[in-house]
Amino acid sequence: MSDSTPPPPPAGDAPPAPAPPTHVGSPTDFLKGVVGKRVIVRLTSGVDYRGILSCLDGYMNIAMEQTEEHVGGSVVNRYGDAFIRGNNVLYISAAEAL
Repeated sequence: MSDSTPPPPPAGDAPPAPAPPTHVGSPTDFLKGVVGKRVIVRLTSGVDYRGILSCLDGYMNIAMEQTEEHVGGSVVNRYGDAFIRGNNVLYISAAEAL
């Protein structure tokens, strides 16, 4: 062996196995599971809305309760109810464990 070749790894140092997925199911299952729970809705503009998901339809139009508007990580406004048109939605994320 030359000095430039690294030694082989010890037998017990196998790379760790990847973590199993935390949620398995379809997007529809996820959306049904988060109705009535706290969610984060990111718009295509980069603005986040955090609140309780009341309902949504097939166009991703969203109704939320106890909604906070976050810009740059800080709260800029609070709304009792908010309605978001689906074509503005980038994603919906659960804000609490499912």
